[in-house]
Amino acid sequence: MSTRTTWEYATIPLLTHNTKAILDSWGVDGWELVTVLPGPGGGEQLVAYLKRPSA
Repeated sequence: MSTRTTWEYATIPLLTHNTKAILDSWGVDGWELVTVLPGPGGGEQLVAYLKRPSA
């Protein structure tokens, strides 16, 4: 019998001048980057979508 992985998700705003540090800090906690998309307000605002296996 196979076990199914369940996921938890997070969305976080990215500050373009500090993107690497933000993603690195989430990665330390086990979060994997799925995608980065423009934020709902447009402009330079970006939103990162992350996932990690549920505990």
